[in-house]
Amino acid sequence: MAGAGEDARALFGAGVRAALEAWPALQIAVENGFGGVQSQEKAEWLGGAVEDYFIRNADLELEEVEDFLGELMTNEFDTVVEDGTLPQQLRTMFQHFQKGDMAALREMASHITQRKSKVTATALETARGPDDRGDTDSVEEMEVTATTGATTESICPQLEASDPNPQTIKEEDIVEDGWTIVRRKK
Repeated sequence: MAGAGEDARALFGAGVRAALEAWPALQIAVENGFGGVQSQEKAEWLGGAVEDYFIRNADLELEEVEDFLGELMTNEFDTVVEDGTLPQQLRTMFQHFQKGDMAALREMASHITQRKSKVTATALETARGPDDRGDTDSVEEMEVTATTGATTESICPQLEASDPNPQTIKEEDIVEDGWTIVRRKK
């Protein structure tokens, strides 16, 4: 009986790691070195930390999972993440783990691995006004693009997937009074 519990935990851990590896926010943070020179090691450690967090806290609410992941990303990768899809996936996996539903765990891990995509991020340039002094605490916005097998919905659920021409903001489109002119890509 102990072997089945260990197998389920190993499967849950593998599912957590697969979900984290497929998470665009973490991919971008690692690829761009947001966590410093040890970004990859931090990402690997993150899988074990998240797994242990679930094991130690059996009755987690979704907000608690979101807060925990947000805190880890802020502390380890200096990145603020506002994406609620991963916490829900992890919570669902943990519920399957608690029930001992190994088939559902395998299916979720397989589904996540199949939907995994490569994402890239490019910094968006913004115009600086005369009163901007280049503060070091500034926020840099990024544009995220999927390159394999994922839809816009799986990477940025808040975007409308039905719009084939996404909008981008260019430096020359920001006018003096703070308004932004939005134009479609050609």
